[in-house]
Amino acid sequence: MFPGINPKQMQAVMKQMGMSQQEIPASKVIIEKEDGNKIVINNPSVTKIKMSGQESFQITGDISEESGFSDDDVKVVMEKTNCSEDEAKSALEETGDLAEAILKLSE
Repeated sequence: MFPGINPKQMQAVMKQMGMSQQEIPASKVIIEKEDGNKIVINNPSVTKIKMSGQESFQITGDISEESGFSDDDVKVVMEKTNCSEDEAKSALEETGDLAEAILKLSE
């Protein structure tokens, strides 16, 4: 963390300050955003930090973003293309975009 400081001394100082940290083994971290999209972190390094009664997480890794879709998106695709629900979902999963799904099914 700090160059030239013994890790054991650092842990002792953190403990005196009421801080603790814990490594959490994880293979994937997924953050679901309010807009339905997801941030996916593969091969993560996850550290849980507890300080002053608050817990926070530090996450690093290979980041990618996945587009999600809602039931309303499925309905719109079905209405615009006269396709089945399964076809609409499949097109949305394949393209990740509402407009592209409609164009794909309109061909």
